[in-house]
Amino acid sequence: MQPKLELAAITDEFTPELERALDAMAAIGMTGAELRVVWGKNIMDLTDDEVARAVDAVKSRGMHVLGISSPILKCILPGDHVLDTRFQQDIFASKHTFDDQPRLADRAFRLCEMTGAKIIRVFSYWRTMEPEKCHDAICEAVANLADQAKSHGVIIGIENEHACNIGTASEALKILDAVQHPNLKLVWDPANMLVGGEDPYPAGYDLLPIDRIAHVHAKDCHMEGHKPVWGPLGTRHVDWKGQISALLRDGYTGAVSLETHWPGPNNNKFEASVICGWNLRGLLAS
Repeated sequence: MQPKLELAAITDEFTPELERALDAMAAIGMTGAELRVVWGKNIMDLTDDEVARAVDAVKSRGMHVLGISSPILKCILPGDHVLDTRFQQDIFASKHTFDDQPRLADRAFRLCEMTGAKIIRVFSYWRTMEPEKCHDAICEAVANLADQAKSHGVIIGIENEHACNIGTASEALKILDAVQHPNLKLVWDPANMLVGGEDPYPAGYDLLPIDRIAHVHAKDCHMEGHKPVWGPLGTRHVDWKGQISALLRDGYTGAVSLETHWPGPNNNKFEASVICGWNLRGLLAS
């Protein structure tokens, strides 16, 4: 059976070697590629020639660049903020700071022009002990990005990320409600909310306005204290069958993109992503 929503993946979840990742994705039936780490470099640091090579690799396999998985706003917000150290801060070959953000935004919009990507994934600064005190700064930042995105015809997708200040559906909703901009939407990641200590589905999902969900990331885990233990998609504590059914019921028409995280059998991440990719295809087709 064919997937009922577009099947996609962040390419480096298979391997940073783009061509090998795309071959595996195409074999599973994936049509959308999110670019984050390519040939060992963060997408923001690729040269124009390298970007052109990546686009050619994607298109030659009948696929398209779905989004730019940028590290924008994945940094420390200046000020008197105490960081929440419970969660691992994944940087994916990115070491950019607050001062780099305007340059990163300019580059992300240029990458969309070069690749045809329609979504730029952004964050909400590394999580602090009092996330609510960062609310105004986050709103200002994403509103500015959304204004810029409008002229480029793309969407700013703020991801709920447990290691950042917007980690849950309720926290994301506060930003979406405060910034009523058509070019600001949500990258919904149920597993990230689970890691943040709350039930993503149905409790979290039911809070969200479906028309503000631009994209969905799929991975799965169970929790041991504050530590996520990643596993094969559809076998852990996120109710992916229920979540996908709800997305279809509510008229979601975007992609569901694999973000494996599971190290895999014998720490073989490539094999893990192949397994999870087929699991996701099955879930989307059922």
